[in-house]
Amino acid sequence: MDSTRQKEEGMKAARQTGMDPAILASAGSVALSWYYFFARGDRMRGLFVGLWAPTILAFASYYKQTRMHDRMQRAMGKSGITNKVQRMVEGVNQ
Repeated sequence: MDSTRQKEEGMKAARQTGMDPAILASAGSVALSWYYFFARGDRMRGLFVGLWAPTILAFASYYKQTRMHDRMQRAMGKSGITNKVQRMVEGVNQ
């Protein structure tokens, strides 16, 4: 019974990840990159557009990690503007 529940949760996560706008934008970037590189013969533009995919995924990952951190802080009772200012100050001092 437990493995069935884990499989269902895994399938749900896979469906959500597949529909993530960052994943779709990255896939579109790769497709556009191939188009420029191979179909149009514009190798420089193809390489440039191809670099968008990891950049998009990096920004999405940072955003998700920040959201997760904020949720954890709220769950522990730390929230509000003072916490955000404190995090910015700690980030500058590191």
